Amino acid sequence: MLNHITISNLAVVDTLELELESGLTVLTGETGAGKSILIDALGLVLGDRAEAASIRYGAERADIVAEFDSQKILVEQWLKDNELDSNEQCIIRRTINAKGRSRGFINGYPVPLQVLRELGEKLVNIHGQNTHQALLKKDEQRLLLDNFANLGSLRKTLNQHYQQWKSKYSEHQRLKDNSVEREAKLDLLQFQVQELNELDLQKNEFKILEEEHNKLSHANRLIEISQAVYAQLSADEQSNISYQVNHCLNEINSLSELDNSLLPISEMLNSALIQVDEASSELHHYLESIEIDPQRLRWLDTRIANIHDLSRKHRVETHSLYDHLEHLKQELKQLKHADNHLDELFKELKAIQKDYFLLAHQLTEKRSNASRLLSQQVMQHIHELGMEHCVFEIQPLAIESEQPQLHGMEVIEFYVSTNSGQPLRPLSKVVSGGELSRISLAIQVVTAQFSDIPTLIFDEVDVGIGGGIAEMVGKKLSLLGQNAQILCVTHQAQVACNAHQHLNVYKQTIDNNTSTFINSLSEQDKIEELARMMGGVNITEQTRSHAHEMRQQARSN
Repeated sequence: MLNHITISNLAVVDTLELELESGLTVLTGETGAGKSILIDALGLVLGDRAEAASIRYGAERADIVAEFDSQKILVEQWLKDNELDSNEQCIIRRTINAKGRSRGFINGYPVPLQVLRELGEKLVNIHGQNTHQALLKKDEQRLLLDNFANLGSLRKTLNQHYQQWKSKYSEHQRLKDNSVEREAKLDLLQFQVQELNELDLQKNEFKILEEEHNKLSHANRLIEISQAVYAQLSADEQSNISYQVNHCLNEINSLSELDNSLLPISEMLNSALIQVDEASSELHHYLESIEIDPQRLRWLDTRIANIHDLSRKHRVETHSLYDHLEHLKQELKQLKHADNHLDELFKELKAIQKDYFLLAHQLTEKRSNASRLLSQQVMQHIHELGMEHCVFEIQPLAIESEQPQLHGMEVIEFYVSTNSGQPLRPLSKVVSGGELSRISLAIQVVTAQFSDIPTLIFDEVDVGIGGGIAEMVGKKLSLLGQNAQILCVTHQAQVACNAHQHLNVYKQTIDNNTSTFINSLSEQDKIEELARMMGGVNITEQTRSHAHEMRQQARSN
């Protein structure tokens, strides 16, 4: 519900701050006082289109902040899903500058206006002339009926079956539509795999071939230089490196007897001699292993060239050709079994579809029964609201399709006929704002306990009515206030006397500046305001007595 609202520099409002209560809250005041300012401000803070003209004259910016109770499960979950939750708060802010540009915030986070509207639809439902109403949407009408009939669990299960069917259906259609292309691709894959199989390429073979080819193609140089190095290391007994290092070692050893500080150098020379001898031995073995093999080199040239040719043909790196073949084999395997997969998918599709239609048939029956009951209850309230010739009917219209639908196999729509002899028409086509308000009120009275929207606003719900009908409207609104927070702009004392909270709207001019103010009335002030609404300019004691009696009767009811 709406707990608190602050309005700054909007229209004729300078600064306005209100604490709202649960139950029925009415706004009354003289004509032109600005009774709809609270509703206009709520519309703006919840994403309505803003214009620079809505800013108070002389101000640079209008600012509206509304604080809601976020404990409704749907609101709390929505805030979490959108990462906008903050300590169970739901504070919405809207600013509008002099150029008509605006910004929206939820719990301090800047958000687009569309996000404000999305949250607003879960918080407030505004009923009034020329006001967009969620109740006129077919989706909302279906939801009201399903909630009234307690069909949430069945509808959720049906929706899960639909999502499963949709997923399988999309996959089946994709495979089916690609059948011609699949045959052509199958032929190509078979040719490509056969071609690469004939190459008989092994994993990591190309790297090994490159290393061997590099060695054989430079065999002459490898042998020539290796032999020269081997000769320097140990071949010439009088001048090789091993002999010279050994000679140096002997000299240092003889000197170390005179100065033992030379011992570390002796150790290093000894280690060097060992390394030289080992290198000489390894180089000798290398020379015995290397050979010039022109025939092997020609084979390597041919093999590497073939790999390069197929790599270019398949547009892959030579080192990736083996993995490419494995990928083609896997793709070929999948294509060969595509027909079997298509048959399996079709069987799964039919099984899911069968289960879906069994659930859909149950949902259709329950909706049909609930629509008759809800229609009767709503129509009873409509008649009590002074529209005794109105006919209200909920029609489940079958969807002519062999395929499952997201919300079941029917469209739910509310139909009305407001005068005798007129045909039923969709609720969204009703022209009269006053009639639409009363019809909406009747629907809300019946369905409020099942609604997820915590705050309902009725603007000028009493247009064109008076006397006993106005009194009945007030009772209905009070009854509705037991299950939701109700805000109502009214001209009728018969409606206002039922309020749990009574707000008086008035204008005051100070220093040639006119501003709108809203006061929350005490019990005595409520009676005075009711007397004003009934008595006009001159309020007599008799009028006050009547107002007091009306208020007492409403409180006792």
